[in-house]
Amino acid sequence: MLGRILIGLAAIFAIVIALGFVLPDKTHVERSIVINAPQEEVFALVSDFNEWSAWSPWASYDPDMKMTVTGSGVGQTMNWESAKLGDGGQEITELDAPRHVAMKLDFGDMGRAYAAFNLAPDENGVRVTWALDSHSREGAALYFQPLFTYMGFFMDAMVGKDYETGLANLKRVAESR
Repeated sequence: MLGRILIGLAAIFAIVIALGFVLPDKTHVERSIVINAPQEEVFALVSDFNEWSAWSPWASYDPDMKMTVTGSGVGQTMNWESAKLGDGGQEITELDAPRHVAMKLDFGDMGRAYAAFNLAPDENGVRVTWALDSHSREGAALYFQPLFTYMGFFMDAMVGKDYETGLANLKRVAESR
């Protein structure tokens, strides 16, 4: 009897792992806010990694995080090392001032993602939309891929809150300048 239960549990475990390799792995997270500030000033805050520590939601999570920014414009990179948040980097891949910034993010064995800021005029200032797109298994170590597929189902709840905090911080900083 115990043997049958163990075989059944092993079969269920194998199915769950196998599904993690074949379920859809696309994730999209998006949040927006209207900021009462000139579009060019808001664009300057999101298009230069040197400005991110003023509003980034992650800067306050680990005050000991080491960030290194190199370059400017397309190709500018920001790398971070954090005992609390892990290590990673991002690179600006597209700039269309003052409307659009795109970047690729690399979390090492934890995978890759793509983020963008889109800015559009609004009757009350500028509407800023921050979006994240990823294929949960892209760039992730093979042994993490099934887990990340399942994590993708919760990405909106996990990252969305940080995006809301970051956009609120961005609003506060932009409107106070």
